[in-house]
Amino acid sequence: MPSRSAPPSSLSYRDSGVDIDAGDALVERIKPYAARTMRPEVLAGIGGFGALVELPTRYREPVLVSGTDGVGTKLKLAFALNRHDTIGIDLVAMSVNDILVQGAEPLFFLDYFVCERLDVDVAADVVKGIAKGCELAGCALIGGETAEHPHAFIPGEYDLAGFAVGVVEKSKAIDGAQIAAGDVLLGLASSGPHSNGFSLIRKILEVSGAELSTPLPGDVRARTLGAALLEPTRIYVKPVLAAMQRVDIKGMAHITGGGLLENVHRMFPDHVAARIDSRHWPEPAIFDWLRRAGNVADAEMHRVFNCGIGMVVIVPAADAARAKALLAEAGEAVYEIGAVVPRASGAPGTVVV
Repeated sequence: MPSRSAPPSSLSYRDSGVDIDAGDALVERIKPYAARTMRPEVLAGIGGFGALVELPTRYREPVLVSGTDGVGTKLKLAFALNRHDTIGIDLVAMSVNDILVQGAEPLFFLDYFVCERLDVDVAADVVKGIAKGCELAGCALIGGETAEHPHAFIPGEYDLAGFAVGVVEKSKAIDGAQIAAGDVLLGLASSGPHSNGFSLIRKILEVSGAELSTPLPGDVRARTLGAALLEPTRIYVKPVLAAMQRVDIKGMAHITGGGLLENVHRMFPDHVAARIDSRHWPEPAIFDWLRRAGNVADAEMHRVFNCGIGMVVIVPAADAARAKALLAEAGEAVYEIGAVVPRASGAPGTVVV
């Protein structure tokens, strides 16, 4: 019979590549960050098998709205730059901005962090960013999961996913059904590519031979290419929720994968379409660099990237000036980027000129 070596006298989980003590240390490190995100509705948060959150009492007919997402291959830039303190903001933004378009106020957020072997310092930086994102969105970080998968990941790398739950008054839920020809499209400026299109971005970096440390031409903040690409996704929750209390917002679109061409009309009735004029907002320098370095056609740019507009808000023409002023007062850069037009049978839902 084939021989085999004798096992050690006592195997531990650490011998297999999983360090329980490191996981416990991470929980203790992140508790102060999570504590700063707490809301009065949270009855029990981090530390238990499950978190308890009651619905806010000011809602008469509360409807829960949920969303889940990740950060995608933007993580590869975080690894390359060894910077992990903002990627958590991206994670939160992708989910809370999604549920915002239904008019939902985010209540709480949970995350999933998985790696080959836990580096407590790196993981704490990531969760610190997640907590910062929750603060920006006004929601509570109530828990999550940290997992070590030995030999299943590239050492030093990790993956992220997140889950947000929000609430909206049933009578005020936004579904886009009332959008009509003549309504105005307001675009809220993005901070860059946000968390979409990074497979194409990485391909452009590869074929162009550009270094992440290279200064970005024309950037008003004089950032490097890497810093501009890693800029965290903008969170629009608080300004938009405040504006909703004072103006009629008929619909919204979070400009994620699919860019302007695929996302704007997702909320529209079939008989109307969006006509967007790309000359109506200043395109950030990072998109000009991507277009030139990758020789990317304009149609492809608009189908992959937000091109400087991270959220689109649809309002009646009569409310456009007031909505624009309210959002600007809340700190958003707002542009009137187009209008709702009648849609002929077979015509595209969004046209960017």
